[in-house]
Amino acid sequence: MPETLAVPPFSARIVERLGVGPHSRRERVIHSLDGLEDAVHPDALASAGTRLWERLVTAVPAALDTVDFLLGLDAGGILPTVALASAAGLPYKIAWKLHLPLDGAVRFSEPHAMRTDVFAYGIARGQRMILVDDEITTGRTLADLARRLREAGAQPVAAVCLVEDATQGGRALLARLGVPLVTLTVMGTAS
Repeated sequence: MPETLAVPPFSARIVERLGVGPHSRRERVIHSLDGLEDAVHPDALASAGTRLWERLVTAVPAALDTVDFLLGLDAGGILPTVALASAAGLPYKIAWKLHLPLDGAVRFSEPHAMRTDVFAYGIARGQRMILVDDEITTGRTLADLARRLREAGAQPVAAVCLVEDATQGGRALLARLGVPLVTLTVMGTAS
């Protein structure tokens, strides 16, 4: 009989990035699902997806009835997107830093990255989606994505992240755009 594992609680912390350029963010949020420090058991990922879905249902219940898909951001947003899709039974797409000749392209910016251009494909007028990433600090990436999706006639109904660094104002920026933010954990205090 397989051994029953206790799923460790989700945790996150901020570490200083080494060897970053003058225009890059100096700190990085790392967390217990990114596999950087410890191996991640699939049950921990499934648990995070379930907890995110439960929080999303509580925060924006009416909007979820008409969601077409989840839109995750590469690379950090892939794991929470897949976990949330599994828990919710929703399809997903991933926005990539690949410029390809595909229909329905929406280009947006990740301003603190070395390669700033990100592309979501197959976006059509009237589609409704939940934006998913691993962490939010300033909120500028998700805010730019929300603006560009709306320009294309699509509707982001919420944003979901594993970790929020509340010291950088990301939640307030998304709120001004009418995009509620749901997270598993919050670090710091709002500035």
